[in-house]
Amino acid sequence: MTSAMDRNACVESERVCAYAIDALSPSAAAAVKSHLVSCPHCHEELAALRPIVERFVGWPTDILRPSASLQQRLAQRIAAGTGAEPEPVPSRQWQEPHWDEVAPGIFCKLLATDGERQRVSMLVRLLPGVAYPPHIHADLEELHLLDGELWIDDRKLYPGDYNRAQAPTGDQRVWSETGCTCVLVTSTRDRLL
Repeated sequence: MTSAMDRNACVESERVCAYAIDALSPSAAAAVKSHLVSCPHCHEELAALRPIVERFVGWPTDILRPSASLQQRLAQRIAAGTGAEPEPVPSRQWQEPHWDEVAPGIFCKLLATDGERQRVSMLVRLLPGVAYPPHIHADLEELHLLDGELWIDDRKLYPGDYNRAQAPTGDQRVWSETGCTCVLVTSTRDRLL
């Protein structure tokens, strides 16, 4: 049984997904951009994908780009469905960011910055017994705990937990007894107390 969405799907749908994360060669991206003008289905699909992609807060496209082997398999699958030749896999120049010790026992690995919106995405690692300074949020802060345990005021987070804090709330005590690593998406304008 197929859904109405499946019956109305355009053969370009898969390329629209790759276009949304900027994973196409320039010529393929130009072709999809041209196609979007005349295809309401693909235009709607791109509109639905944009908020998801934007949640990555301006991450470099190399982080979002699939591996070369996956990209090649996708290109072959798309080509088989469209009858076109597979697109060549663009070369990758991205390098793994390094950890910086920003304060004693606090390390950050910058993933991306969005200067226009004054946002940053990073990995943060606290060594055991280390506390992050009290602060006021200038904008939305999202934290995903990857490992260890983390206290945010009176709430204890475990691996897999998520914490969302709106401006102008603040955190008085952020610390880890065990040490921890988290993904943090926050404002560059937060105010330390």
